[in-house]
Amino acid sequence: MLLLGCIKEVSDYELAVSLPNGLSAFVPVTQISDAYSKLLTKQVAQGELLEELNSLPDIFSPGTLVRCIVTSIEKRDDGSRSVKLSIDPKKVNKGLSSTALAAGMLLSGSVLSVEDHGYLIDIGVTGTHAFLPHQKAKNYIKAAKKGPDLKIGQNLNCLIVEVKNEGRVVCLSIDRSEVAASIATERQNWALSNLLPGLVVKARVQKVAPLGMKVTFLSYFTGIVDFMHMDLEKSMSYSPDQVVKACVLSVHPSSKAVRLTLRPPFLHPGGAPRPLPAERLGAVLEEATVKAFYKQFGAVFELDDGTLAFARLKHLSKTRKSFKPGAFKEGCKHKCRIIDYSLMDEMCVVSLKRQIIEARFLQYQDIHTGDVVQGKVLSLKPIGMKVKVADGIRGLVPSLHLSDVILKQPEKKYNIGDEIKCRVLECSPGEKKLILTLKKSLVQSKLPVLSSYEDAKPGLITHGFVVCAREFGCIVKFYNDVKGLVPKNELGTEPISCPDKVFYEGQVLKVMVLKCEPQQERLLLSFRLSSKPGPEDKWKCTPSKKHEVKYQIGEILDVKILRKKDNGLEVSILEDEDNVVAWIPTLHLSDFVATSKLLWHLLQEGDVLPRVMYLSDKGEHITLSRKSAVISAVQEEQVVRSFSEIQPGMLLTGYVRNVMPFGVFVEFPFGVTGLSPKVSMSDKFVTDTKDHFVVGQTVIAKVMSIDEEKQRVLLNLKVSECSSGDSAAESFALLNQYFKELKEIRNLLRRGEPRNCELVPGRRVHLVVQDVREDGSALFSGSSVTGLTVTATRYHLGGEDITPGQKRKAFVLHVDALTSEVYVSLREELLKQRPKRVSMHSVFGFMSSCLS
Repeated sequence: MLLLGCIKEVSDYELAVSLPNGLSAFVPVTQISDAYSKLLTKQVAQGELLEELNSLPDIFSPGTLVRCIVTSIEKRDDGSRSVKLSIDPKKVNKGLSSTALAAGMLLSGSVLSVEDHGYLIDIGVTGTHAFLPHQKAKNYIKAAKKGPDLKIGQNLNCLIVEVKNEGRVVCLSIDRSEVAASIATERQNWALSNLLPGLVVKARVQKVAPLGMKVTFLSYFTGIVDFMHMDLEKSMSYSPDQVVKACVLSVHPSSKAVRLTLRPPFLHPGGAPRPLPAERLGAVLEEATVKAFYKQFGAVFELDDGTLAFARLKHLSKTRKSFKPGAFKEGCKHKCRIIDYSLMDEMCVVSLKRQIIEARFLQYQDIHTGDVVQGKVLSLKPIGMKVKVADGIRGLVPSLHLSDVILKQPEKKYNIGDEIKCRVLECSPGEKKLILTLKKSLVQSKLPVLSSYEDAKPGLITHGFVVCAREFGCIVKFYNDVKGLVPKNELGTEPISCPDKVFYEGQVLKVMVLKCEPQQERLLLSFRLSSKPGPEDKWKCTPSKKHEVKYQIGEILDVKILRKKDNGLEVSILEDEDNVVAWIPTLHLSDFVATSKLLWHLLQEGDVLPRVMYLSDKGEHITLSRKSAVISAVQEEQVVRSFSEIQPGMLLTGYVRNVMPFGVFVEFPFGVTGLSPKVSMSDKFVTDTKDHFVVGQTVIAKVMSIDEEKQRVLLNLKVSECSSGDSAAESFALLNQYFKELKEIRNLLRRGEPRNCELVPGRRVHLVVQDVREDGSALFSGSSVTGLTVTATRYHLGGEDITPGQKRKAFVLHVDALTSEVYVSLREELLKQRPKRVSMHSVFGFMSSCLS
């Protein structure tokens, strides 16, 4: 079905369109035009903004008339329907052919490309090239105030000025005066198959009725003008054979139904309906006078300022049973509230329902950050809970905010239809985005709401929630996505060595603002509410004792382990007379995260570690690293020593410092850090950043761009983008390093339990069945696996029935030294394989599991 619509709202992802008879629909960003969709696809593929691709707000303006075609009608969770449209000329003008084109025709077009002398326009007609000269566009461009040129994807109301070569070439104009004077005539040979909404015609009245009138136009077309598109004062003064000017509103090809309007703004192509003053929407009117009542549709009212309004039948009373037709005779007065405005009908939409008149919120603009609101549970999804706050207002409670603690099974606490009290975390009316929280600590908080960096004054105490706890401190979030850092030395009155073991994601805490820089959106916080901020507060923790710098970053040292702590090793630098103490974080023991944890487990106090690199002297300790890839990068001078040395395109070796929902922070030797946004993290689609990277992981990153003013670096971590060219050599070097560390681990195992270190993937062992579990897996014991938990899954039992006490021969698949677990298989095809070949295959599998 083809309709004429008027744009109500424009967002980055869709157009909200007003349709006739008070209806509304949406045009997704993918339904603008072919050229615009191609640019979108290209931008997504490249992962960076394209200069030639303009956002929808840069192209479209509220109040603009557009020709649309219905593409789908979907049913929402609450039973209402969502109508999706397209304004793509190929779909709207699909009934037109090149031979049917004629001078004087008015149709929709979209900018395809910008040329030297004008624009190529896509009018959706196969085999036809449409050209718009600059001269015919300059007045429109000046009036539109969207820039010096038309933009690709911009929708235009085009008048055909000239047709050449039997319709293969047409010349267009969008000059407002020429378009406004256009009237469709019989000479243009319009047919029902290609008749377009928006055409202005001369119509002849055929029949007049209380609900509208029947007219004929363009010689043999018949159409209907309903009561909402007639002048109510003249509705009974129209007479048969009277000639009126009308505009086509909609065309339904299958039913051959054509609807028209007699309203003045539509009788000049390119015109625009009158908008409703913003302050009127939501207004409660004590007395609205009934002008007309239609028992199947509703009632038309005259408001206090003389304008007309329409109330649908369901909005005239609370229920159908309580509805009294006698109360809506002409002249009766009622209290009502303006709930919407139909641009296409130039009428306010009102409701007489008491619950709507007294409703606190009517539109997203009525809701403010920090408001406590009542809602009804609509649905529970993995991302969170959908909540109905009011008619037409929906919100989301993210899963993190369903309770003060993380709920693993929220469906046990909440049911569909439950009434709940929430607090608004974020509200963006333009995007119709409403984020809520159910955390009692936030909902019931009497402390000030921190919703902007400008409000963050030193000394302010408020509630916030933890979104990240790492070795450097905690990141705390407030309202409207305002967030700040609580450094390690401000986490409490006593030192906290492992913040991630004390604080958890989603935890609500009182915090005090120490310092704020609104322009940089930087906020320094403290959990120590008695602290008094001073002018000399620094962003980073100051070490309690600063060591005299004796070493340079990159220097290779030998160290001896003094103590093992939860998150690393405290070591002393050998051959240093001052017995300087240094620190090796667990994740810096290896390039491989799993190997790092295994090494920490096996190393003992007194062990000597050779060839450890001096990494930094920030914090309370000198920090060292055993990451082979990082050491090689420093030794081969493939590093940057300061921000000024960074250039786009560089490949740098570093390690993951933090994993956030929006991306990954990577740190490089010499202290330079950068951010890899979610879109640039992986060649695969990223849903959850934590599924792709972990803190401490060694990575190779490519510099995408730098912001010198804000000292920010954007990185690309896609494997396809981060190869130096010789990927085979890189892979073998990585593999070789892994096997070296594997050998080191085996030597460490030998001193603890010599027999167990000989248990490697691919070895055949004799075992005794201990137990068969309910899931079909089995437990084993044996002299060669003393002190280990040996398991075979149901699949690896090979379909054989086994009972406790049986002796069986098994094939070792994997040995987990950290958990002392061994996985074996009884399958014949593995037991028959040559040991050497299977062992290498298993080692590769083991290595893959370590790297992941």
